[in-house]
Amino acid sequence: MKFTIVKENILDELQLLQGIVEKRNTMPILANILINAEKAEKGELELTGTDLEVGLRTKFEAEIEEEGAVTVSGKKIFEIVKSLPDGQKVTFHVPDGEKSSMLVTAGESHFKVHCLPKDDYPQVPEPKFERKIVFPADKFKSMIDRVFFAIAQEQRYYLNGALMVLKAKSVEMVSTDGHRLSYTSRTQDDLAPGKEIRAIVAKKTLNELRKYDQGEIDFDMDENNLFFRCGHRTLISRVIESKFPNFDAVIPKDNPNIIILDRDEFGDAIRRVSLLSAERSRGIKFTFEKNKLRLFSSNPEVGEARDKLDIDYKGATIEIGFNSQYILDFLATIEADKLKFELKDENSAALLRPEKDGDVKSLYVLMPMKI
Repeated sequence: MKFTIVKENILDELQLLQGIVEKRNTMPILANILINAEKAEKGELELTGTDLEVGLRTKFEAEIEEEGAVTVSGKKIFEIVKSLPDGQKVTFHVPDGEKSSMLVTAGESHFKVHCLPKDDYPQVPEPKFERKIVFPADKFKSMIDRVFFAIAQEQRYYLNGALMVLKAKSVEMVSTDGHRLSYTSRTQDDLAPGKEIRAIVAKKTLNELRKYDQGEIDFDMDENNLFFRCGHRTLISRVIESKFPNFDAVIPKDNPNIIILDRDEFGDAIRRVSLLSAERSRGIKFTFEKNKLRLFSSNPEVGEARDKLDIDYKGATIEIGFNSQYILDFLATIEADKLKFELKDENSAALLRPEKDGDVKSLYVLMPMKI
């Protein structure tokens, strides 16, 4: 195998593969990427990385002199290419009869990197993309951003991702960690998946998809895998086999106390008061009373903090505690200047949403805490 390519033309692809390859060294081969060089009309280079749960395949042009395939450390190849001068041509060569090392040369720089045969590399599924399901990449990324922060990291595997629901003319995503729930949706008139599709998308997959914010994303799936294609890159994610909680039942329907808050003013007050909140719980007490919102936090080891905002509120006095970071997480994802804060009483979940939604809609359910 032998091919030559300009540094910049391969560096971005190697960078993306860093988020995919296995770093825990449970199987040494998973720290490698598969490099496959084919001499078509235009030489096509294919790079593949996988940790058996998430995989990435990317194809692009290169000057291919000799066909072949081999696996090599994804981290080391990336570090080598990154260290080279910009604009330089880089040649990758595995000489005939040589299976254990790859030569990388650029100008006066020479590297010899150990590699493993392609036959040892796990099979990565090949999608067909026959469903004709396509999302605008920027809108899809915006939806992921609205649910990503509320994904759990725990033993209940089905919560370690976000539920994606595809219906005729609409896309929904929802995530929860048991303390909060984030829901987002958008209308898409050309979406026609046939029967409704529900799939839990792993957090790692969503994190990789957030890197694609231009063009379109094609979606497909089979019994075991979800496929997302953006341009010349295809992301492969194993299906999470489980049932996501019934999120509709969690979203409060009748909260009589509705307060409109300025997003920035509210967020700034929370940041100030949270400076002296308990480090573990990040708890703040919110007191909603006639035309006033009082914020209070205390930490026996540090002190206490208070703040007050003028608000338009005429309901009953409600004293309720929340994790301040959970509120700030939500505020960081919305674009509207005003926020709707809907409450029933001090023991019930709050519902937060932008006062005016854009193309991508948001709802946020937050459980109260004792303070």
